[in-house]
Amino acid sequence: MHPRDQTIFALSSGRPPSAIAVVRISGREAGTVLAKLIGKIPASRRATRAVLRDADGEPIDDAIMLWFPAPASATGEDVAELHVHGSRAVLAALFERLARIENVRAAEPGEFTRRAFENGKLDLTEAEGLDDLIHADTDRQRRQALRQLQGLLGDRARDWRERIIAAQALFEAGIDFSDEGDVPAALIAPAMAKVKALLGEIEEVLAAQGRGERLRDGLVIAIAGPPNVGKSTLMNQLARREVAIVSPHAGTTRDIIEVQLDLEGYPVIVIDTAGIRETDDPVEQEGVRRARARAAEADLVLWLTDATRRADAAIAGHAPAWIVRNKIDLDPEGAREGFAISASRGDGLSELMAALVRFAHDFFGEIESGVITRQRQRDLLQQTADALRRSLGAIDQGEELAAEELRIAAYALGRLLGRVDVEDILDVIFREFCIGK
Repeated sequence: MHPRDQTIFALSSGRPPSAIAVVRISGREAGTVLAKLIGKIPASRRATRAVLRDADGEPIDDAIMLWFPAPASATGEDVAELHVHGSRAVLAALFERLARIENVRAAEPGEFTRRAFENGKLDLTEAEGLDDLIHADTDRQRRQALRQLQGLLGDRARDWRERIIAAQALFEAGIDFSDEGDVPAALIAPAMAKVKALLGEIEEVLAAQGRGERLRDGLVIAIAGPPNVGKSTLMNQLARREVAIVSPHAGTTRDIIEVQLDLEGYPVIVIDTAGIRETDDPVEQEGVRRARARAAEADLVLWLTDATRRADAAIAGHAPAWIVRNKIDLDPEGAREGFAISASRGDGLSELMAALVRFAHDFFGEIESGVITRQRQRDLLQQTADALRRSLGAIDQGEELAAEELRIAAYALGRLLGRVDVEDILDVIFREFCIGK
């Protein structure tokens, strides 16, 4: 039997031990599984309490179960959910029982969602949104992922594809009536108007500066500067925990330390880098090299110096660099260029954090304007726009060429939705999911 025809099971809740664990079963043998476990198939969509039993009739657990017959289920197949007590012993006994049933096996990562996609329960953009929702760390990531799951891009792509096909039909009708005088012109004009309007809408989405992708990945802030100016102390203050070693000796940080923060809903990756200075120590030299390279790739650099030193930033790159003068408690009357803080005492940190929040808000812009969340989506939309543009340019060379470019555009949107020729990327997408989803 093909693996896709087998019935699958997996733990869909958190790691045991837990008060309750949810085990999902999907496939044509799901009803058989329930019959073997409890002796019957319960009423659909009603919580039913029953004792689960092993092959010898011995009880495994007193559980609650739900039965969702196909096609009205999450995957489009027969689905059963078992709500059992979340001990390792209960789950081990249950999984052993399930694995011994013919044509029933443990699920691979993302296999439930993949079956839902293959059975038309969601398109590929919605599946990607579901994965992003599962992995969302901040509120704004959650909101964006939920909008994608609810069809933010997929609904628009379906509408665009239908309009492209309608324009293509007009072009092809013009070809069929090419010997009918004014008929082709009467058909081509509205077709070109449709294509121009579509191209404008897609270009507007593409011009959103990658906000959706960046929100998914996070804003990168690098803390850089000379040795022993308090970079690690500031890192610990921002993270509100000790993630970096603090020492009075220069050169303590040899490698890059990263921590993820939730900055009022914005995902932020803060990087603590090695102190930048000239050194003969080969290990520290490598740390300085990495620090320069990572800071040059950041979206914002916090160049840290103490209150008695010059504040010249020494990072090459396009990111803005903010001067942050640390240890103002040692020089309370010193210059106040940039931000003045005491990382050890907390002075000035609230002002710095407020500025970082404003920077993140400006950096991401209005999140609702970002429709694209993955590079795959951007590439296929760009291919669609390019084909539409070529179609408009080819009309003077004949309706046949224009119609062919529209076919290419519709095909690209079909790939975006996962409806045509995407078998090569499905494994890549769904293996990123957790098991049980």
